[in-house]
Amino acid sequence: MASPEAPESVVQFALDKLGGLDYLVLNHIGGVPAGTRARTPQATRWLMQVNFLSYVQLTSRALPSLTDSKGSLVVVSSLLGRVPTSFSTPYSAAKFALDSFFGSLRRELDVQDVNVAITMCVLGLRDRASAAEAVRGVTRVKAAPGPKAALAVIRGGATRAAGVFYPWRFHLLCLLRRWLPRPRAWFIRQDLNVTVAAAA
Repeated sequence: MASPEAPESVVQFALDKLGGLDYLVLNHIGGVPAGTRARTPQATRWLMQVNFLSYVQLTSRALPSLTDSKGSLVVVSSLLGRVPTSFSTPYSAAKFALDSFFGSLRRELDVQDVNVAITMCVLGLRDRASAAEAVRGVTRVKAAPGPKAALAVIRGGATRAAGVFYPWRFHLLCLLRRWLPRPRAWFIRQDLNVTVAAAA
């Protein structure tokens, strides 16, 4: 998805082979190691293409088919798209953009009486090797089991839920962000190893 041409061809391939779409699950990721070096313009541009713009391209191409089938869009995002934290600047920016874009799209479809469900999935750190390597030494957060996160995503998409939070406690953290910003900042700081992240 790093290439701007790739999303169009992926959806076209699916339409040609399947004749239409009922579900589009957007769950691909481009990551860079956590730390201050990840804030370069080049890293940010690349992350925005992979983690945001490709989602927009896939959605734009698939939406007519999903409208015909009264289908569902399942958007896999991150807690960092709801609660900003240190040493994840470009990644958080891309994930916040997802939340804004698909939140607005949901409203647009609603006022146009288009029956396409959008499920936003807010997931935390999962126990994948690549994710663990990217944040090694930076966070003390325990990774959640990947299969359980996948099941939460599938269940949310199948029931056309507006939102999925996994682990569920992240819903509380997102609410805390709005109600009590200072305590939230303290909680986030407890999970960071600032000296390692700043050196990266």
